[in-house]
Amino acid sequence: MIVSTPGRICLFGEHQDYLGLPVIAAAISRRIQITAQSTGQPGFRLNLPDIQNSVSIEFDGSPLTYPQIRDYFRSAVNVLLREGFTFSRGIEGEVRGNIPINSGTSSSSALLVTWLNVLTQLADQPRQLSREKLAELAYVAEVLEFGEPGGMMDHYSTAVGDVIYLESTPIIALQELHPKLGTFVLGDSQEPKDTIGILKRVKLGMLSIIERLKTINPAFSLHYSTLTEATEFKDILTKDEYILLKGNLANRDILREALSVLQAPMGLDHQRFGQLLTDHQTNLREAQRISTPKIDRMLEAALNAGALGGKINGSGGGGCMFAYAPNKPENVAEAIECEGGKAYVISVDTGTTVTS
Repeated sequence: MIVSTPGRICLFGEHQDYLGLPVIAAAISRRIQITAQSTGQPGFRLNLPDIQNSVSIEFDGSPLTYPQIRDYFRSAVNVLLREGFTFSRGIEGEVRGNIPINSGTSSSSALLVTWLNVLTQLADQPRQLSREKLAELAYVAEVLEFGEPGGMMDHYSTAVGDVIYLESTPIIALQELHPKLGTFVLGDSQEPKDTIGILKRVKLGMLSIIERLKTINPAFSLHYSTLTEATEFKDILTKDEYILLKGNLANRDILREALSVLQAPMGLDHQRFGQLLTDHQTNLREAQRISTPKIDRMLEAALNAGALGGKINGSGGGGCMFAYAPNKPENVAEAIECEGGKAYVISVDTGTTVTS
């Protein structure tokens, strides 16, 4: 059997989902694939030729221990054991992919969704789980299992595919969108990113601000308070804190307008869609401070080459950016590479799939 899952880009709502705000994300045409089969020898054995490595896991039916943090092959098994799956037979296979690694395009989430899909198909009592259920289990296996910061966007966007609007508070609310989007160009800066460090600074910093503001004004809400209302806190917060607060409120409003643009009954306004991406990037650069000089140069070059908009992708501090380039994407890709990035022309893609 062959299971394939896409990476993703966050269109709108970057650094918002863990604050309880919605996000809009898109699956992309860079994927991870596992070719696997059952064997008579218990345990799990996978070749990873892309990174010249392999995984061999002995298994006697008991929960697995983690020799290292973020051991997603083992955490997926443990999560499924708690769901009632059993694995008396072994599984062997090969993992291949073309999603940039550690670059903000959710390669780890795509891998987990793919592996969970393989495991549920080759378990003793196989079950075809919904894409939404696979996303939920992947979130547990990647985030909750290791006590990591992060939200659910990666798991739902890679599992479900296409473009999604996702709310996580007060309950999970998923809306599948099908806008007629053109091509994008993904640009890998090839700068390593500090996901955990940035999440701690931006996430914990914002949560601390919210807690303090609620003691002053219990009616304050990231969901409903306006940018104008935020001015009452200007003298209470430091300059950086105030900028961060305004940036989050502005990004919330950008997402709301973007949702209307993507759902417009008369069709997509490509120019406005691109401009909203660039507006989002301005806040991510100036308020969250997650962009880098190199990514800023890559984005500027993309816009000068004809892209309609773009932004950094993922947690930031390195990794990838993307530009919306429905016209002449090859020119945009060339411009990005002239600034030292590695460029990929991509399109919106389907979610996780299984073929025999």
